[in-house]
Amino acid sequence: MATLDSTIVSVGVETLAERFDASVTEVQWVTTAYLLAVVTAVPASGWLAARFGGRRTWLTAVVVFVAASLLCGLANSLPTLVAFRVLQGLAGGLLPPTGQALLARAAGPERIGRLISVVGVVPLLSPVLGPLASGAILAVADWPWLFYVNLPVGVVAVLLGLRYVAADQPAAPREPFDFRGAALLSPGLAAVVFGLTGFSDGYPKWLSGTAVVAGLLMLAAFVRHGLRVRAPLLDPRLFTRPPFGAAALALVVLGASVFGTMFLLPLYLRRGAGLGAWDTGLLLVPQGIGAAAGSVLVHRLVDRAAPRTLVVSGIGLVALGTAAFTQLGPELPDVVLVISLVLRGFGAAMISAPVLALVYRSLEKTQLPKAAGALNLLNTLGGSVGTAVLALVLQNRLAARGADVAAAFADTFWWVLGLVVVAAAGAAKLPKERSR
Repeated sequence: MATLDSTIVSVGVETLAERFDASVTEVQWVTTAYLLAVVTAVPASGWLAARFGGRRTWLTAVVVFVAASLLCGLANSLPTLVAFRVLQGLAGGLLPPTGQALLARAAGPERIGRLISVVGVVPLLSPVLGPLASGAILAVADWPWLFYVNLPVGVVAVLLGLRYVAADQPAAPREPFDFRGAALLSPGLAAVVFGLTGFSDGYPKWLSGTAVVAGLLMLAAFVRHGLRVRAPLLDPRLFTRPPFGAAALALVVLGASVFGTMFLLPLYLRRGAGLGAWDTGLLLVPQGIGAAAGSVLVHRLVDRAAPRTLVVSGIGLVALGTAAFTQLGPELPDVVLVISLVLRGFGAAMISAPVLALVYRSLEKTQLPKAAGALNLLNTLGGSVGTAVLALVLQNRLAARGADVAAAFADTFWWVLGLVVVAAAGAAKLPKERSR
């Protein structure tokens, strides 16, 4: 639910604009508000799970998410809808990290690789399934069902969680909440994401620039604060400990590449190729198929092969799949796009699961909640910041290329390919021996 809702509104922007008599830029806040709330909530997930227990935190987040989904569907104005999306995002930001920490603790070091290979495919599918689900829902129902669709899923999740998710005890001793760190980290991250998004959404440059600078200053202040206190909200020292640093870089760039491509390619298919919403969604399905197939392979190899071997191989497939998009144009056959998306999905599945399993294996159980929060935060930031940067690059290339829309998109995909190269540099530092 949480990952799907970050993209499910994308196809319904024009429908919401018509319903609330608002501009597309104003309706984009339905997505932006959710994203900012997720970024704000994720850092606190580790402390909440340690203080109240992972199961209790996770179940509470599911209940709040379902309630917020109901309120979103009942909203009678755009500001009200945006406010309820903030509540939904705060709960949605807690779901993936607390869920992964619970799974890692239950599985133990021996089974975590195989488990994460299954669970890790979900974030890779959401950029594909979100627009497709949105198009299917709007074809047969009104816009509130973009949110009501969460209700039966959430109710079943709560019932199954109460029955099957084992209770865990809060970590002892109980650490006090890092209020100063929270006042610096969460608003700082939100300000950076807001500023970068504002550049591409047409907000005043002085406003976007001020937000980015203020956010970066707050993040720098948080790092200084985090190095001085015993129990920061998010420990900066984690990123200096192998294999966490290399894993962090790989996840950030993976998020930027996956979500960036799922932002650029549908936009090209709609504007450049003139496809409808449903046809565009169908053409993106091969990436989900590739991700599912890749997870099956990783499930078999994650405990047998070295993490670096799997991750570097996955990055190579993502790079090969991205290369075709640098040649976008009318002469590029659809079959090339389909094969490229399959390769990208397959490769992405080979990156995320080994990286997550490697980090979770190297940590004590008491460290799992905060580590899960950090890793999910990095993936979320990679997706949001990467998408905002690529949107800005696309704007500049469209202005430079004029009527040649395909060439502008092709130019932007060179930046995506550059991100993949950066990920390869980080993956080279991962262990070359398989986990024992």
